[in-house]
Amino acid sequence: MLTTIFIVLALIIAIALAVVAIQPGAFTITRTATISAAPAAVFAQVNDFHCWQAWSPWAKLDPAAKTTYSGSTAGVGACFSWDGNKKMGAGRMAISASEKHDLVRIDLQFIRPFRARNVTEFTFTQAGDQTIISWSMSGRNGLMGKAFALFVDGDRMIGGDFEKGLAAMKAVVESASVAPAAG
Repeated sequence: MLTTIFIVLALIIAIALAVVAIQPGAFTITRTATISAAPAAVFAQVNDFHCWQAWSPWAKLDPAAKTTYSGSTAGVGACFSWDGNKKMGAGRMAISASEKHDLVRIDLQFIRPFRARNVTEFTFTQAGDQTIISWSMSGRNGLMGKAFALFVDGDRMIGGDFEKGLAAMKAVVESASVAPAAG
């Protein structure tokens, strides 16, 4: 009887591991928005981590978080680190590519609550007097990430944060473009 229970449990665990193992290893999450401003204005918001506090969907999760800027002020070599509460976690971002008004690529490292390395890209496309901005994150899931993805829709969760961030960036950029000139 006990042997049968162990065999059944081992079989259930083996099936569960097989289901997890066959899940996709790579993922990409992308959201797009249109902002009524030139690509230079939108690009500036992403290319300088100091600007992120105004629109990042994670900036307000922990007002007491420890944040550090290092490296270049903006563009390639600019770095931003954070260490916050349970909601915010800890990690580091570094701009690895910056093509004026076209692309910003960021190496993203999560330290806590889980370890992960991903690549985030922002692309900027001019469409008349507007800019189409695309925000994407891609990476690979290990066994634990694949198991997590069975129960949590990462595209919906992270994509929702991207949507909030893009909406906030749109408000920041568009309000700056209609601000009265000092005079």
